[in-house]
Amino acid sequence: MELGRLFQGCRTYRRFLQEPVPEEVILEMLDNVRMVSSAGNHQTLRFVAVRNPETVERIQPLVKWAAMLPKEIGTPKKHEQPTAWIAIVKTPESGPWSDVDAGIAVESLVMTAYSRGIGSCIMGAIDAPAIAKILDLPDGYSIRMMIALGKPACESHIVDVPENGELKYYVDENRNYYVPKRSTDELAHII
Repeated sequence: MELGRLFQGCRTYRRFLQEPVPEEVILEMLDNVRMVSSAGNHQTLRFVAVRNPETVERIQPLVKWAAMLPKEIGTPKKHEQPTAWIAIVKTPESGPWSDVDAGIAVESLVMTAYSRGIGSCIMGAIDAPAIAKILDLPDGYSIRMMIALGKPACESHIVDVPENGELKYYVDENRNYYVPKRSTDELAHII
């Protein structure tokens, strides 16, 4: 897939078909993430992939979806929930750059997923201690964020920022997402 199309298409998806994420896709994601950059090459993050349907379901009430939308619109219904999760985990050795490492890792994970037809939602509004307990993480390990995964059951589109400058994403009558993005000229310049 051409890189520009990959960046344009790899949007947040919050509704999923109830089809399992293939194990080979999860394995490819985990193999790719081990190769990305990390500060000092310390590689202190760990990743826990969850495909077991019962465990996937136990995580669902411990995350908050779509902060900019009413809960009844932004939260996936029972038949729209993710079919897999990946936890991004900090270890006791994780230092001050681990959040940067997490950002790099997450981008690798979601791009790999999207390139294989799997949608994702990066989630930080989570009950990390409760999820860590479900995942039976060792003492000193903490979840930084979660990635919801599944075959998309909605569309997600980039649109220009409107005249009023509003950056809130919104949905149409079919609950497809529209995400305003600033122009390149507004965000960057070359000296």
